[in-house]
Amino acid sequence: MKNLFKIVFAVLITTAGAVAQSTWVVDNVHSNVKFAVTHLIISEVEGSFKVYSGALQSQTSDFADVAVDFAVDVNSINTDNEMRDKHLKSDDFFNAENYPKMTFKSSSWKKAGKNEYILEGDLTIRDVTKRVEFSVVYGGTIKDPWGNTKAGFKATTVINRFDYGLKWNALTEAGGATVGKDVSITLNLQFGQKKTS
Repeated sequence: MKNLFKIVFAVLITTAGAVAQSTWVVDNVHSNVKFAVTHLIISEVEGSFKVYSGALQSQTSDFADVAVDFAVDVNSINTDNEMRDKHLKSDDFFNAENYPKMTFKSSSWKKAGKNEYILEGDLTIRDVTKRVEFSVVYGGTIKDPWGNTKAGFKATTVINRFDYGLKWNALTEAGGATVGKDVSITLNLQFGQKKTS
């Protein structure tokens, strides 16, 4: 009877540990948030956001289930050109004064292959919310030299900027847009697991 009790107790402890929710917080030092858009049809301009925060929740160590919240400070935009950055912060694009944050909140996380997932959720820019889908590659989990558990992900998607009111649309001589409508977004994110006290 004692052995049976020990077995049941061990199963309960193991199950509790398996479903315990873990919180992971983005490590900004080892992450980046980038975008790219065509310019004059013939080339791409790249940029990034320097200030952002995010966290994910998971009940499994292999990230079979994930919930993500992410926020970006629009005023931290950087395209290596001060005049262009100022224009992007204006009402022609982000209107950073009135809408200083972009946010993402996940709604589903589905396995798509080995270490590959599809992340869906609501992306809000300028108070406009649209459902978007990210392709995610899970790079793995490891402990750093200081004993902190880290997990790496790369997420990519493409959005139509006009859907979010980023409306500036000067035309080239050939009739195409000076700035393309499709914006590629790439997030290289390293998360650190929060230690429980």
